[in-house]
Amino acid sequence: MSNLTLSIDDDIIKQARMRAIQEGVSVSAKVREFLIQYAHSGTLAKPVAPVHLPVFDGGCGLQPGIDPRSNKSLLQAAEESPR
Repeated sequence: MSNLTLSIDDDIIKQARMRAIQEGVSVSAKVREFLIQYAHSGTLAKPVAPVHLPVFDGGCGLQPGIDPRSNKSLLQAAEESPR
């Protein structure tokens, strides 16, 4: 395996390290994953259009019936959402 030296802004490195810790991976593993995907695809994945979830109406709090602690509740709201 080869080593690669990169010049990246310190703030980006800090943010990447914190996110990697939260995901239980290393920054090196994430960079390796990106480079493998980049090398094999020839292009980066196209951004996916955001999905409208009916959990927030722009006012105060969640829509009635949405429990933010329940994956089932959030999934149900997503499945019932008009696309």
